[in-house]
Amino acid sequence: MRLPVILALLTIACSAPRLNSFHLEDQILDHGVLPARIGFGSCADQNRPQPILRRVVERDPDLFVYLGDNIYGDTEDMAVLRGKYFTLGCRPEFQALRAHCPLLATWDDHDYGANDSGRRYAMKEESREIFLDFWREPKDSSRRRHEGVYDARLFEDDGRRLQIILLDTRTFRDDLLLAGENPEPPFKNDYRTNQSPDATILGPAQWAWLRRQLLVPADLRVIATSIQFGHSYNGWESWTNVPRERQRMIDLIGETRANGVVFISGDVHWGEINRQDVPGGYPLYDVTASGINNDWDVIEPSTRRVGAPVALYNVGFIEVDWSAEDPAVALISMDVEGREANRIDLRASDLRFPGTR
Repeated sequence: MRLPVILALLTIACSAPRLNSFHLEDQILDHGVLPARIGFGSCADQNRPQPILRRVVERDPDLFVYLGDNIYGDTEDMAVLRGKYFTLGCRPEFQALRAHCPLLATWDDHDYGANDSGRRYAMKEESREIFLDFWREPKDSSRRRHEGVYDARLFEDDGRRLQIILLDTRTFRDDLLLAGENPEPPFKNDYRTNQSPDATILGPAQWAWLRRQLLVPADLRVIATSIQFGHSYNGWESWTNVPRERQRMIDLIGETRANGVVFISGDVHWGEINRQDVPGGYPLYDVTASGINNDWDVIEPSTRRVGAPVALYNVGFIEVDWSAEDPAVALISMDVEGREANRIDLRASDLRFPGTR
């Protein structure tokens, strides 16, 4: 191909306002419109079909949140990692979703770069740049000016506010403690709890940022965490590995009087909804959506589970009727056939501190 033709093609590609640096088309977020149907999911092997994304498009989300393990990168070779993002970007199911609605994303271990990894992963800065490029983060974004990939978005219309908080549970997290053989007291699966007061998941800077976000007035707050928050300990990666950090989150919600918090999470390769009652507060729900095309042969028990888990491929939805005086909020697990496998119906007032509005 002659040079003038190449330059003409590059000019067209680079001038198209909805093409990102991977030359993939995106829908643009409008923060002046309240999303009423928010889809979310995790654990998507880029090398295999993802038919559940077709069902997601059929349900017509206003927004879709990727919760991590959005590809299975698992490498310190950034050319390999970038190539795996391209493989995902070329999947027709992914392209259909990306053309249908705006996407937001955080990462988990496999797209971060190494299984169960935390702050010691050697290529985290390079991986971060590829992540931000693929998910269409503008070059002047504040997200590019701090370590990690945490972010928050606020949507407001007619006096109602929706906040979406994307946590980064990888960049700052301390190493997990292995359960070991014949541990005392007994721990199951890979990891035991870390009771050290210094152990962290989010790190000081992200905790300080999160406090500021929770002080922002909102009617509903969706906190996206790549690992589960609301379940009971099962020995796999989750907030239960560092119980002081988990309690710190609950305490911070209480201290800031942050109404409307609902957690969404991924990672485990099954779907479920967990609920924790908080004395003096309101119930904290965690809707786990995992995986888009990965499952697991054993579903671990949880003392906080509400309804039945979903064993096969699944995604989650939060659907809100903003027109109601007390908005209706539905928490939904959807299976690969597009069926509601589990659903919890709430009102916004169910997610408020007593005596607040």
